[in-house]
Amino acid sequence: MTDQSPVVLVDGSSYLYRAYHALPPLTNSKGEPTGAVKGVINMIRRLLKDYPGSPVAVVFDAKGKTFRDELFAEYKAQRPPMPDDLRPQVEPIHNIVKAMGLPLLIEEGVEADDVIGTLAAQAKEDGRPVVISTGDKDMAQLVNHRVTLVNTMTGSVLDEDGVREKYGFGPELMIDFLALMGDKVDNIPGVPGVGEKTAKALLQGVGGLNALYENLEAIRELDFRGAKKMPEKLQDNKDQAYLSYELATIRLDVPLHISVEDIALGEPDNEQLLALFERMEFKTWVDELTDVSGEGTKPVELAEEVSVHYDTVLDESSFTQWLQQLNSADYFAFDTETTSLHAMEAQIVGVSFAVEPGKAAYVPVAHDYLDAPEQLDRDWVLAQLKPLLEDESKAKVGQNLKYDRNVLANHGITLRGIAWDTMLESYVFNSVAGRHDMDSLAQRYLDTNTIHFEDIAGKGAKQLTFNQIKIEDAAPYAAEDADITLRLHRKLWPDLEKDESLRHVLLDIEMPLVPVLADIERTGVLIDAAQLGKHSKELEQRLVALEREAFDIAGKEFNLSSPKQLGVILFEELELPVVKKTKTGAPSTAEDVLQELALDYPLPKLILEYRSLAKLKSTYTDKLPKMINPQSGRVHTSYHQAVAATGRLSSADPNLQNIPIRTEEGRRIRKAFVAPKGYKVLAADYSQIELRIMAHLSKDEGLLHAFAEGLDVHRATAAEVFATELDKVTDEMRRRAKAINFGLIYGMSAFGLGKQLGLPRNEAQGYIDRYFERYPGVARYMDETRALAHEKGYVETLQGRRLYLPEINARNKMLQQAAERTAINAPMQGTAADIIKLAMVSVANWLAESDLDARIVMQVHDELVLEVAEPDAEAVREGLIQRMSEAAELTVPLIVEAEVGDSWDEAH
Repeated sequence: MTDQSPVVLVDGSSYLYRAYHALPPLTNSKGEPTGAVKGVINMIRRLLKDYPGSPVAVVFDAKGKTFRDELFAEYKAQRPPMPDDLRPQVEPIHNIVKAMGLPLLIEEGVEADDVIGTLAAQAKEDGRPVVISTGDKDMAQLVNHRVTLVNTMTGSVLDEDGVREKYGFGPELMIDFLALMGDKVDNIPGVPGVGEKTAKALLQGVGGLNALYENLEAIRELDFRGAKKMPEKLQDNKDQAYLSYELATIRLDVPLHISVEDIALGEPDNEQLLALFERMEFKTWVDELTDVSGEGTKPVELAEEVSVHYDTVLDESSFTQWLQQLNSADYFAFDTETTSLHAMEAQIVGVSFAVEPGKAAYVPVAHDYLDAPEQLDRDWVLAQLKPLLEDESKAKVGQNLKYDRNVLANHGITLRGIAWDTMLESYVFNSVAGRHDMDSLAQRYLDTNTIHFEDIAGKGAKQLTFNQIKIEDAAPYAAEDADITLRLHRKLWPDLEKDESLRHVLLDIEMPLVPVLADIERTGVLIDAAQLGKHSKELEQRLVALEREAFDIAGKEFNLSSPKQLGVILFEELELPVVKKTKTGAPSTAEDVLQELALDYPLPKLILEYRSLAKLKSTYTDKLPKMINPQSGRVHTSYHQAVAATGRLSSADPNLQNIPIRTEEGRRIRKAFVAPKGYKVLAADYSQIELRIMAHLSKDEGLLHAFAEGLDVHRATAAEVFATELDKVTDEMRRRAKAINFGLIYGMSAFGLGKQLGLPRNEAQGYIDRYFERYPGVARYMDETRALAHEKGYVETLQGRRLYLPEINARNKMLQQAAERTAINAPMQGTAADIIKLAMVSVANWLAESDLDARIVMQVHDELVLEVAEPDAEAVREGLIQRMSEAAELTVPLIVEAEVGDSWDEAH
C-alpha cells in the first residue's frame, strides 16, 4: 500500500438492506433469494475497480447487544426483524467476501459503525487517506481532511465541503444534529418537536449542543417557527438530548482483533468463488471465472476488461476503411454527436460507430473552435453513409435511436434497419431497475464508469456545445458511446432473445414503434397561438379576481402560491382544522388536504381553483405559443418510451398527456390544437379499455355479459350493486358505480372510495363487498394476481410485458399493500399501453402504404389524433377504427370512438 492509496472500509450492513430494497426479488432456479447477494457483491467489485491496489475491508454488524443497549434499553427496539428472504442471503455474502480474499470484520458486541470509526481513526493517525463506502448519513460525523464517504449505489461523494453543502454545517456538528432530531430507524429519541429544519436552524444560529445549553435565550431571536418556545423544550429534554448525543456518537476506540495495518488484499479462492457463483446462478460471474474451454480460471477482482482501441477519423482513406468494415459487419452500433438535445434543431457535429467490443471510431465533421484541425466535409461523410444508413437489411443498434433518426432527417437521411435499441432492451428487461440512460446502463450491466458529458463540456451556463469541444476530448467520449452501446446490446440481448414473451415485447411492439414516434415528433401539431393568447389574458383576469376574493376572506393580502403563508392564514388566523402534517410537523396545504377542507370552507376551494388556473396558464396558454418551431410553424413534443414503468408513453416539451379534459378551461386549450386549411382533426379513443381488459382477464360472467351486450357498464354495475332494475338506475347511482369500477382497477380501499364519494368507510366497504358478490370473477382475479405477484415478484401484461414489484414482499405493510395495488392495476394499464402501441404501428404502416392524405400528430393516453385531408376524412376514420379495434383479441369487443372536427376538442 502506498501513502496515496486509501484504506477502503465497506459498511456491509448498510448495503445489505439497501441492495435488498433496491433490486427486484431475484431467485435462482431452486427458489433461493439472490438479489441482495448480487447487489452487495456488485458494489464491492465496483470498489475494487475504482480503488485498484487499495486495501479493502468489509464490516458487518454482529448479532446481540452492544453498549448502546445498556445506555438505552429501547435502542433499535422498533426495528423490524430481518425479512425472511434476506436472512438466508447473509451467509453467502460473507462466504463470497472471504473467497474474494477480503477481510470480513464482525466484532462481537460492537456495531459496524464503531469498527469502521476505530479503523478510520487509526488510519488518520498513520496519515493515510480513508474511503468509507456507506449509505448511512450518521457516518458523516467521521468525515475530515483524510476521511471521505462514497455511496457506491448513487455515485455520490462526501468530503468536508460536501457535508457542509448537503447539511448546512460541517462534520463536527453531525452528532449534535442527530442528537437534536433523533433517529426513528435506530430509535434515538432526540428532542421532541425538533425536526430536520429546526435542528439545522439551531446549529447554524447558535452552535452545537453545549453552545445551545449555554445560550438558551439566544435561541428566541432565531428566525424559525417555534423559536420563542424552543429554550423551554430544550431545557425540559436536556438529559434526553445528551443521551441521544451519546447514542449517536460513533466510537473511535473500540478494541478490535485487527488493526488498520493488518488490512490487505488477499488472493481470491477462485474454486470457492466458482462454486458460490454457480449455486447463486450468477452466470456472468461464472463465465468470468472460466475459460471458453472450461479449463482453468481467471482472476475475479475485476470484471472482464475489454481492450479498447478508438480511432479518430480525419482523412478519406481511414473513413473508407471503416465504411468497409460497417458494410461487412452483421450489425454495428451507431451514434451521432450534435449541437442540441432538441432533435428538430440539432445539426450533426460528428458520428461514431463500433463493430466489436472495444473497437470504435469517431468521425468529427463540424467542430468549429479556434485552431480546430482539418476535418472531413460533413456533406461528403453523410453522402457516403447514406446508402448504408438507409438500407433496411443492414442492422443497426443504438441508444435512443429515435433521436438519431430525427437528427439524420435534418440532413436528408432516413435511418432504416433499426434492429435494436439498448435503452429499450433495458426497459423491456426490467422497467423499474433504474434509469435507462447509457451511463446508468453501463454501470448497472457492464460495471463500467463512462465518460460523462459534463467531464468534457463543463457544467451550468458555461457548458460548451459539442461543436465547441476539442476533438481530442470529444473523440474518446463519442467513440465510447458507440462501443458501450454495442457491449450493452451483447449483454442484454441474449437474455431477451431466449425469453419468448420479452422478445415479443421488444421486437414486435417497442422496436417497430421507434420510427413511428420519430415521424409523429417530426410532423408536430398545429397550434392557434392567437387563441391561446386571448385565453391567457382571460385567465390572468380571473386569477386577479380570485386573488382579491382570497384577500377578502383572509382579511389581509398574502402570497397564494406560498404554502407557508397559506398555512398561517388557514390554520392560525382562520383556525381551520388541521387534516395532516408535513414531515417537519407543519400543517399540510397539499392538494388532497385542500380538497377535503373545500367541502366545508370557501378559501381552500378558491385556492384550488386558483392553483388549477395558474398551472393551466403557465404550462399551456403562456408556454405553448413560445414552443412553436419557427421553421415548421408547429409544436413538436418528445415521446418517451422508457419512462413509465407499465409501458405507457409519456411526452415532454410540451407534456401533452396532462391537458385537463373535465374542465371547460382545459377543453379550451384543446380547441387551440387545430388543422391547417383543407384538413381536419380526427381523434380516435378506446372506450373503457381498462375495464374491458379487466373483463377479459377476470373472465367474470357479469362483466363479460355487460360488454358483450353493449350495455353501459357503469349503469349495469349500479344495477348489480344497488340491486335494482337497469332502467331504474339514477345518475347518482351510476356515478357511484363508476367510482367503484375505476377505483377497484387502481386497488382503491374502502377508505379511499368513501373519501371520493363522501361516504362513511363502512358504507363504502358495503358497496365493495356487494360488488365482489355480484362480480366474483373480479375478486378471484385480484386474489390470484396478488398471490402470483408475491410468488414471482412480478406481473405481466397480455402481451408478456413484465413489471417487477420490488416491495411486494416488504416487511413494511404499507409498502407491500402499495405493491399489491400496483400488481392488480399494472396488467390492465400495461395491456392498454401495449394495445395502443400496436395500433399506432398498424395505423402508421397502413397510411404509409395507402394513397390517403393523413398522418398521426399525437398520442395521448388511449387516444390517437390524426390530421387528415377533408376528402379522405371518412375513409381514414373507418380504417382507423378498424385497425385500432383489431390491435388485440379480447373476449369482449374493443370499441373505438372516432370523430372529425376543426380542432382537437371538436373531434373528441
